[in-house]
Amino acid sequence: MKNNLLNILPFLLIADLIIPFLLAPTYKGYHHLTQVMSVLGNSKAPLHLVYRIWLVILGVAILLGAIQIYSVIAESSVSISIMLFFVSAIYAIGGCILSGIFSVEETKTLETLSAKIHAYGSVIGFLLLTLAPLFVGLYFFKISNKLLGILCFICFALAIAFFTLFVMADKPSYKGTIIAFEGLWQRLSLLSMYLPIAVLCFFITQQI
Repeated sequence: MKNNLLNILPFLLIADLIIPFLLAPTYKGYHHLTQVMSVLGNSKAPLHLVYRIWLVILGVAILLGAIQIYSVIAESSVSISIMLFFVSAIYAIGGCILSGIFSVEETKTLETLSAKIHAYGSVIGFLLLTLAPLFVGLYFFKISNKLLGILCFICFALAIAFFTLFVMADKPSYKGTIIAFEGLWQRLSLLSMYLPIAVLCFFITQQI
């Protein structure tokens, strides 16, 4: 079970970045560069239920994967395993499962309870997941794999940079500039966060 799940998880993470491109053509007016992926889950999107179900599935997979990863990393470092599990689990629950269950609005007005739960869950989940590359990198250094450790630290720096741009994107002062490409920064942030987790999964499965 452990081997199968961790073999599949990297492909699910890749799918999370690809699926919006498959669903977007059905949603007239959607722009990948300026709009976040969760907009595809609002009630006006033709395939919003598909995207919301996908988020729940992804969240469950990440949560189960985090449990499996915890048991492996704990053999070398309990503290790192706890921290990585915590940030992964919060993202799985807040950024995926709750975001899938509670629909988002087309805009950021947060007029409904559902939209508020979605927004707060996503923000907290994304914020904590930026730390995942750091913890994965620390694990690789702990087991003396400096090459993968350095790769993860680079991803951590990129995740922080892209997430900062993501937060800045909707500020009025940056309207009309490249910083306003909120959708782009979100996707690059996730890519930087997902890559170390995917590498870790492949590494673990090769050791089993």
